[in-house]
Amino acid sequence: MATDVRAKLSHCGVPAQKTRLVCDQVRGKMAQDAMNMLTFMPQGAAPHIKKLLASAIANAEENFGLNREDLFVYQIFADEAPTRKWRRFGARGRFKPILRRNSHITLVLRERE
Repeated sequence: MATDVRAKLSHCGVPAQKTRLVCDQVRGKMAQDAMNMLTFMPQGAAPHIKKLLASAIANAEENFGLNREDLFVYQIFADEAPTRKWRRFGARGRFKPILRRNSHITLVLRERE
């Protein structure tokens, strides 16, 4: 039975649609390679995912006694979080809605056999 190491980031300030683009690049990669990739990605979600991945690797080493070189990104996905909504005045006395979308990111590491 393989040990799954889970890490979750709630209420990330980047929309889930943009976060999924970065998640797709990292999924299935070795953990160290994914960290190197995320360092040089220009997307806004990359630093958030990098910090989450670093936390998951540290949890795997400290709590489960796994080796850093054997870990790979088994699952990573981004779900919609609650959207902050407010309104701004527009032309002709109308309201223009402003939506600040957020996301929940879940990361699962597994040890390669």
